[in-house]
Amino acid sequence: MTSLNTSALADPRLGARRGPAERLGVGVVHDLVTAIVTGSVQPGELLPKESELCDHFGVSRTVIRESMKRLEEKGLVQVVQGRGTEVTDPSEWNVLDRVVLSSMIENDDELGILDELAVVRAQLESVMAAGVAREHDDDDLAALVEAHDALVAVRDQPEAFAAADVEFHARLMAISGNQLARGIARTLTQRARDYSRFYGAPGPEAHTLTIDEHRGVLDAIAAGDAETASREMSEHITRAWERRRIPARAAD
Repeated sequence: MTSLNTSALADPRLGARRGPAERLGVGVVHDLVTAIVTGSVQPGELLPKESELCDHFGVSRTVIRESMKRLEEKGLVQVVQGRGTEVTDPSEWNVLDRVVLSSMIENDDELGILDELAVVRAQLESVMAAGVAREHDDDDLAALVEAHDALVAVRDQPEAFAAADVEFHARLMAISGNQLARGIARTLTQRARDYSRFYGAPGPEAHTLTIDEHRGVLDAIAAGDAETASREMSEHITRAWERRRIPARAAD
């Protein structure tokens, strides 16, 4: 194992040496998470000593200790007896943690995380769409029809359309009753929506295509066709991301 000097934390994306009002543990955690996620601190390396981190961030030992606990809870580090605090392998990270996932997306220069997010979301929501097609009642179907009609009604209003799009997916996921898939899908998309690159540049036909694709999902559900509902949802989410995706070199 190798130990690390605080110079590795001197990244322009990090907020070292905050003003007095910002010297909070949440800021220290954010900066350390960013350092780990971006590779400034590599798996297997030891974080700087407590005293060095206190000096670097301008905070007390109590703040640093609490910050280390938060990093442990996120799966980013582990305490090695007699050695120090070691950065763990990415396979150990809790990527659904709000700070970890947000940092991964924020520093996703090649859009790889957002690409992965689209794949995972497509798989999760396709399972839920199939479940709704297999089992739903008249009220469930009416709720989805209402959500689709609301989408059509605001097709020329970008902000309202985006909200109606989210609502359609939210209703379908709620009807599915699949709490785990719903929770993971919501967590992923909620974090992604904090960043402009998730919205990208969908083009002038995006709303029409989205309406048509939602209709395909709705029709399959109404027909009780689970296989088609699954495929239509998966293809919709994949295509929607492909329409929005800005080439990585132009992402910023």
